[in-house]
Amino acid sequence: MPDMSSSAALAMTHLVPLAEVDENKVTPGVLGFIVFAVMALAVWGLMKSMSKQMNKVDFKEGADPRAESGAAPAEPKAKQG
Repeated sequence: MPDMSSSAALAMTHLVPLAEVDENKVTPGVLGFIVFAVMALAVWGLMKSMSKQMNKVDFKEGADPRAESGAAPAEPKAKQG
């Protein structure tokens, strides 16, 4: 009884000349395009969300009350340990 893998390989060799596939050339194909498109959409969505969150942040700081009074900033005390 012949091996099933050899018969499957024989069947595939009859179909390969019709497609003329170059074994030295590898292309990503449709699956590669789909994966790339999904990743691109994910990055676009994340960037849009990040932009929305960054617009909510208020970067303006209030005036420092010590600077207005003219007092010198206190020096940090050395830790005793």
